[in-house]
Amino acid sequence: MRFSYIKILVFLFFASQANAQESKAFGIQINLNQVTGYDSIDDISIMPKIELFNVKTFDLDALKNNIFLTKTHLGNYLQSIALEISLDKKEGLVFLKPSFELQELATYKLYVSGKLTKNGFPFEIKLCTQAGDGNKFPIISDEALLTKIQKQTFKYFWDYGHPVSGMARERNNNYNRDGEIVTSGGTGFGLMAIIVAIERGFITREEGIERIQKIVDFLDKKVPKFHGAWPHWMNGTTGEVISFWGKEDNGADLSESSYMAVGLLTVRQYLNQNDKKEKELYTKINRMWEAVEWNFFTKSGKENVIYWHWSPQYEYKINLPISGYHESMITYILAASCPFYSIDPIVYHEGWARQGAHKSGEEYYGYTLPLSHTKGSYGGPLFMSQYSFLGINPKGLKDKYADYWEQGKTHALINRAYCIDNPKNYTGYGQNFWGLTSSDSHINGGKGYGNHAPNADTGVITPTAAISSIIYTPDYSMDAIRFFYYKLGNRLWGEYGFFDAINPTENWVADGYLAIDQGPIIIMIENYRTGLLWDLFMSNPEINDGLKRLGFYYD
Repeated sequence: MRFSYIKILVFLFFASQANAQESKAFGIQINLNQVTGYDSIDDISIMPKIELFNVKTFDLDALKNNIFLTKTHLGNYLQSIALEISLDKKEGLVFLKPSFELQELATYKLYVSGKLTKNGFPFEIKLCTQAGDGNKFPIISDEALLTKIQKQTFKYFWDYGHPVSGMARERNNNYNRDGEIVTSGGTGFGLMAIIVAIERGFITREEGIERIQKIVDFLDKKVPKFHGAWPHWMNGTTGEVISFWGKEDNGADLSESSYMAVGLLTVRQYLNQNDKKEKELYTKINRMWEAVEWNFFTKSGKENVIYWHWSPQYEYKINLPISGYHESMITYILAASCPFYSIDPIVYHEGWARQGAHKSGEEYYGYTLPLSHTKGSYGGPLFMSQYSFLGINPKGLKDKYADYWEQGKTHALINRAYCIDNPKNYTGYGQNFWGLTSSDSHINGGKGYGNHAPNADTGVITPTAAISSIIYTPDYSMDAIRFFYYKLGNRLWGEYGFFDAINPTENWVADGYLAIDQGPIIIMIENYRTGLLWDLFMSNPEINDGLKRLGFYYD
């Protein structure tokens, strides 16, 4: 609870409930002589009792016409809440009570006109409601809940997969240009999700292999390759490149191609070579994997760093090196593992690790972060410690720069600790409501995409952030999962699982889903439960050779 203690007096009543973590503000007393500007009270009851004193008049009509409780959405007026007003003239008090229950974990504004204050100044106070004690769905076991989340989330890739290519659509809301944009990275995640779905019995093996065949054939025959690599976006019907970064981005995206390659190699290890159909699929995947010219993207060996983009018209005009710790470490591992077009280890050490310059050693909330892309970033968005480790097992993985299990775990713990601290006083943040990563955002009227992190915090919590950290922080991630499902399920749970993001401060919830956020939910839950995707991907002999070439080892 963050507000001016001089200006506002809040009487706290403690709820006697087994699961209560914090005191709940049911009664709020406000001195109109002391309140100025814009203050905030969080964790209030959904039926708060508000007492005003030092009110200029006790005329009921004047009070009704000059006191307003409103709910807003993205800063705009949304709903006016009728107030029941009563008086105690002897004590000089005005009592306010909403005529119906407020929404849980939402933000309201109480406005009092200057006509009612003795100094003539109006004031607003932000009221942030608590999550209620009731559950939106029946309680089930944690194992059943994890299965439910995986199954519901998988529907994004299965039911909403592109009908022609079978690939994963970039997103499912109105900003996907009629659903034709499919994504290479998201499809790589989707391929791994299909394996989970087969093993969990959501679909049959025959159904899964048929869908994988459709995707592989489309990639092989329809999608342009640029020195073996794929574009970020393409048309799901024709395979035509769709620019992501602008007109110069009409060729290869090596980071997204890496996620595709991880998915394909995981599938390759899953296939049964004694089955004719699956053996043919194995051969196609192997051919595509071996055709990626990873070393070309070092400007044909002229530089000891890998570049993210290359265009047949604009070449390296985007000029974005893949360097420093972030989500694309897997690109260097694959580039060192490829049997025909591999990079020299010096490219990893000078280009990616910058000879150790990506080391951090910064301490946040008592946790020391081994690596960081940018100083002062608290580790950045959580996807940076997730995407490379969907297939690579980080448990015990080390090189001369870091312990990668400690890196991922520390990153998640810092992210959670920041949300508990909640220095910007956003509604709802806490020990069960945490997780900052890039996702859809409330910006631009809910049509934007934001880079959410402790150093770029706008009040947006993204479920995939905490859920996909389950390999690193299982207990804390399960706390978040239960909160998302049981407490917010009526707002946050939909056709394909948890909606992409939520911002209770702006009373906003994303209206759809993103492939790159959906995939890690399924994959990381499965790696936590069985290690299935880790086991498959790490069984690739080339990958183990590549790790050794770069100096990685398991301890």
